[in-house]
Amino acid sequence: MSNAGGSGAGDGMYSKLIDDEAGYGELNIRPDVGHSAHPVSPIRTIPRPSGPGSYRLATICLATLCAVLLISIIAVAANNKNKPQSSGEETSEVQKQKQEANVTALMASITKLQQEKKKLQEEKDELLVRLASRRTTKAPNVIRPTPQATKAPIVCPTDWHLFNSSCYFISRTTRDWPESKSFCESKGAHLAIILTAEEQTFLWNLLPRGHWNAYWFGITDGHTEDQWKWVDETPLVGGFWEVGEPNNHINEDCGYIVKTQVLERVPIRSWYDAPCTMYWPFICEKEMVPGASTAIPH
Repeated sequence: MSNAGGSGAGDGMYSKLIDDEAGYGELNIRPDVGHSAHPVSPIRTIPRPSGPGSYRLATICLATLCAVLLISIIAVAANNKNKPQSSGEETSEVQKQKQEANVTALMASITKLQQEKKKLQEEKDELLVRLASRRTTKAPNVIRPTPQATKAPIVCPTDWHLFNSSCYFISRTTRDWPESKSFCESKGAHLAIILTAEEQTFLWNLLPRGHWNAYWFGITDGHTEDQWKWVDETPLVGGFWEVGEPNNHINEDCGYIVKTQVLERVPIRSWYDAPCTMYWPFICEKEMVPGASTAIPH
């Protein structure tokens, strides 16, 4: 009996230990093997606040939330990335349109300036022609009889061309400027003295066109640079120089006329200066006195 009572007391203590351990959330403890001969009540298990299933569910929820947050972050980042790119493309397109507009405006300005330049050049040419047309006579030292004093018409020799009261010769051979001057003087003439636009245009029309057809005439600044004089020592007034001429590029002291194949060239802008040693054809002029012989010395 005493054994039975001791066994009951041991069972009570054992149950209390189980209860204490269950309070700390430990696993269930099996009864001691030594007590297997006595009937033992089923061991009580205290429910735990949470178990593996609860942890698994919380983990799944947390992972799902992280995935949702990650997807949201990626979407926002992609959206922000596309916005600057679209803005950059729009900015580039606007800049391109502005550049095209600027180019168009610049081309229009250039075209307008070219037209104004052409108009001004035409006005300048017209003024030069008017100015030259007022010079009806040459320098005082050059004696030119008026046509009214001529009783008989002037007839120039063969290969000489009449304009007003002078005959002009266009050479087919080339000489330097001093030799050309001597040749004309040997014919009782001189290198051409050109004072009016009409005279210049007349001679220009006699010249053939070519790549660079140049002809000496009677002007030089060989004595004093930039002080151009005719062969009769009278100073040059005005002239029919090309734009930018004379420029004395390489000791260029003698004047010549150029006529090329370029149809835009005009007679009143055809004078150039060149070294007097160059070999070119030339133009002679002889004033014809009324009643004088038209024979030219051979």
